[in-house]
Amino acid sequence: MKYPDEARSLPPPGIVNRSSVWLGLVGWCTAMMQNAVNRRPAMKSGLHRQVLAVSIGWFLGYHLTKYENYTYARLDRDMDEYVRLHPERFVEKKKKTFAEMLEPFTPIR
Repeated sequence: MKYPDEARSLPPPGIVNRSSVWLGLVGWCTAMMQNAVNRRPAMKSGLHRQVLAVSIGWFLGYHLTKYENYTYARLDRDMDEYVRLHPERFVEKKKKTFAEMLEPFTPIR
């Protein structure tokens, strides 16, 4: 996957992130299911395949997070540019105090 040059200015995601953990777990479960389908001991057979599947899932999750961060940064940049070019659509409202928002309290007995 080729990232644009502007994506390189973003900080890299952490090695442990939710996508990496999730896809690593999916890779491990895939290797376990393959062992079960082939009637092998699920946990003990093919440890090298389990490690490979976890590594591939982890790698894909890392790059998925990297692409996700770039996409959200690009959307934020475009939205900020739109707000900067159209200030009449985004006027600041007068701030109210909390007391002005509350209705008068009358207990019902």
